[in-house]
Amino acid sequence: MKIAYFLAMTATGAICAGTAFAGGHAKHVYGPYPVTLLGYQGSETNSVSYSGQVGRQLLHNSLKKAISSGASINVLNGYFNGSDSALELLDPKSSDKFKVDVTNINDVSKTNLSGKAYKGAINGWPGNMTGKEVLASMIERGAASNKGFDAKHGYDYAQLVSKFTMGAVFYHQACDNYLDEKLEADNKPNDKPYKKGKYYTGKEHSWDEGFGYWGAAAHGATLSARQNYDIAKKKDMASADANGDGVVNLKSEMNYAHAYYASAYDKGGVTDYYNTITEAFIDGRQIITDANGDALSDSARTDLKAKARVICSNWEKVIAESVFKYAGSVYGDLEKLKANPGDEKLMRAHAKHWGELKGFALSLHTSGQNLGELGTRIDRLIGLGPVVNGSAVTGVDGGGNYFVMGDADADKYMVHMLKLQKLMEDEFGVTAKNNDKLAGISNISEILGAGDSAEND
Repeated sequence: MKIAYFLAMTATGAICAGTAFAGGHAKHVYGPYPVTLLGYQGSETNSVSYSGQVGRQLLHNSLKKAISSGASINVLNGYFNGSDSALELLDPKSSDKFKVDVTNINDVSKTNLSGKAYKGAINGWPGNMTGKEVLASMIERGAASNKGFDAKHGYDYAQLVSKFTMGAVFYHQACDNYLDEKLEADNKPNDKPYKKGKYYTGKEHSWDEGFGYWGAAAHGATLSARQNYDIAKKKDMASADANGDGVVNLKSEMNYAHAYYASAYDKGGVTDYYNTITEAFIDGRQIITDANGDALSDSARTDLKAKARVICSNWEKVIAESVFKYAGSVYGDLEKLKANPGDEKLMRAHAKHWGELKGFALSLHTSGQNLGELGTRIDRLIGLGPVVNGSAVTGVDGGGNYFVMGDADADKYMVHMLKLQKLMEDEFGVTAKNNDKLAGISNISEILGAGDSAEND
């Protein structure tokens, strides 16, 4: 069974060589697109707008950095809930090698993460909480720990918060809202403004917001996977600075979140997630632009929904590739810890990788698509905490204290990681398969067995 979706900025500043469309944007570039709203008489000429989504990308980056630096709960909540005061951009910070155009996130958009977080239940985390509550709890615990690290339970809260925010806010909002509900004919129609007084149509802005959550640079599809990866790592300003003004425009010239991970997998030469998703966004936006301010026809909406399916099915695979990758990392960490028990550096790396694994795996639940039994199997294989010196978290009491199982079996957990990689391969069709631990085991069928995956409790 393959899990896939059956979903029925202001000026970009990007100047790239290539064929120009009627809307003024170059081929393989997201925007600019003309204002098509019928009756509009203002001065705006570009209908692209997703500054709120970029603002949330910056809040996410800075929240992760703040947790790992030991910031107070008030500072962390400022990034999570938004603030009337200036919010310092912690990542990406401007440097001589990579100059960016913003120091205060509120200058991009005065927004928040908490208001957009997944409100459904997350059963794979202790406490029976909603996605929003899980993030709030992780942030609170991260503030009370040693720079986001809880050594006793093996939790790296900077990684847990980061990876789950990417899913519970960005992926959730795009694929369970803007590329789903808001594509219906009577939801944000194309022959009306998105909101009263706006210069873009309902469908234009809905699609733009989905693109902003994806996190790709507007000109990213004109670049190689390595270039896009290096932009996200702040190592290639020349490729980022599409319009040559000497500074990276964070609204249009930067790669974030899942788009960054897509480029990381694509640079291996096996996958093309970044371009597949970004080009589908570009093609979909052209479908909307071509309607020229009229309500989308049934055939146009059918075509648009087909582009949404391409986007969200491949986006899901990017997350599944990440689960596969970090399951392999956790397996490797446990191998090393078996040979070097009590090594603090190895334990710290193990907590980091487990946090990334868990955050990505929880994200798979936030798309609006019910994973059913598969989701339960994933949750049980990973459990509620990593193996730490023979113990692991198995729950939480009414006072918020973690229950810890004292006889956690590292060898059994390593088999769980192999089973998890096999699930990502069989059920999601991952192909990049970074950190593949299955390939090097000759008797893998014997190790995995024929039965259902055991619970990690």
